[in-house]
Amino acid sequence: MRNAIPNIVTAVNLVFGMFAIIFTFQGELFNAALFVVAAMVADGMDGRVARYFGVSSDFGKELDSLCDVVSFGVAPAIMAYVYMLQEFPGGALIAAAFAICGALRLARFNVNTGVVKGYFMGLPIPAAGCVVATFVMLGVKPTGWLFPLMVLVFAYLMVSTVRYPDFKGKDGEPIRVIPAVISVAIGAYILFITFNAILFVPFFVFAIFGIFNTVFGMFDRQ
Repeated sequence: MRNAIPNIVTAVNLVFGMFAIIFTFQGELFNAALFVVAAMVADGMDGRVARYFGVSSDFGKELDSLCDVVSFGVAPAIMAYVYMLQEFPGGALIAAAFAICGALRLARFNVNTGVVKGYFMGLPIPAAGCVVATFVMLGVKPTGWLFPLMVLVFAYLMVSTVRYPDFKGKDGEPIRVIPAVISVAIGAYILFITFNAILFVPFFVFAIFGIFNTVFGMFDRQ
């Protein structure tokens, strides 16, 4: 029974992802976005539960990735399509691109676990999925192609080589002060404009911090 507990927590992640899709079909996008965030909480719990019981396994890691691609790849992509992408030519392809990039991100992560240490290569799929979901939660519909472009940017960030801190590794990309200050300032400004973005801001700040931190790191190495 002890071996099954972490997998049950992982399965809860998938259940929340399915609820997010179902609520999206019902037009309840706010609740759908909440389920994506809830899935992220479950996703963060399963590894800790496995380590607590000392039952980490390759099976659990593979199950985790399969659940993640639904909760943070497919669910936010469908949500984005229903929210605005359906209004644009090629909107379905943009939604599909987000889900595909999420799957590629997970596949690359699984094969590079022994190579990439101390940081995440590319934006982790839970963060990307939560950025899209919590933006939809705001109910703000930007003019022009801004929203489709945003979805494409976060899709690309997942498969990029931008380095994101995992806050555990000692040999990864260092957290630089200036990029951190810039990112937090942008997040604070968004909150100043609309406090309703309180769930959106942490994920967005993390996403843009990786970009700034990587760019500043390039100058440091030069």
